[in-house]
Amino acid sequence: MEKLKIILWLIVTSSFANNVYSAADTTILLNRQKFIAGSFVDFYTDALNNIYVVTQSNQIKKLDANYDSAAVYDDVRRYGDIYSFDASNPLKELVYYKDFSTILVLDRHLNPRNTIDLRAAGIIQVKAVAASYDNNYWVFDELDNKIKKLDDNGNLLLESADFRVLFGEEYNPTCIIDNEGLLYLYDEKNGWLIFDYYGALKQKVQLKGWKNVQVENKNLLGNDTIYLYITYPAAINIQQIKPNINLASAIKIQKRGNKFFVLTKDGLTIYTL
Repeated sequence: MEKLKIILWLIVTSSFANNVYSAADTTILLNRQKFIAGSFVDFYTDALNNIYVVTQSNQIKKLDANYDSAAVYDDVRRYGDIYSFDASNPLKELVYYKDFSTILVLDRHLNPRNTIDLRAAGIIQVKAVAASYDNNYWVFDELDNKIKKLDDNGNLLLESADFRVLFGEEYNPTCIIDNEGLLYLYDEKNGWLIFDYYGALKQKVQLKGWKNVQVENKNLLGNDTIYLYITYPAAINIQQIKPNINLASAIKIQKRGNKFFVLTKDGLTIYTL
């Protein structure tokens, strides 16, 4: 088994927060384009402009770019509540069931094509799961405090060193994002860790307390109850964006190109810039 080696770049692992400055606030006007009524608990989007909404009964409904129904996954009794969904590869979506430590792989029609039992791989406690660039899977093992990469059979391909040894503290990332040659981990209490695919730490970005984090064109995105935030790590600045909508009432927010998707208790609203 090959060991994934993490090389600490000391020049960028010093307190990044001390060097970050906020640009002047920017106000944007979002125009309401579409409202999809429903009691949804979550939603996701993909690069083909498809939308996946998760209902209270753990049903997944796929809507195409015209907001028409394209597919439904409704095997809702087998694994319980859906913890997360990864649509970064529209042809291979991942449904993660945390209570059962199980990754279910769906095709573009939301038909099951594979199941990975993390417990069989000796991985018991996981929040962050993501598809990898090479059709494998990233997970963060909370008990070992390590990034691990698995194949379709749940075999361990790579693993990092223990983060408690590397950083002197535990990390508990809520998400992993594989994007344009880099691997991003976000921990709300500690901020971002950015690695390359070989495990070298590229940057430690101590922007804490963000919700609904994303990576788009290597920009880091998130929000709180007032502002949307965007930063390009190399530029060492944060842009605070104040939209004309109430972020405090939003269950979830996601940006995709020039569209903003906002989930509230009444349904999903799509805005455009």
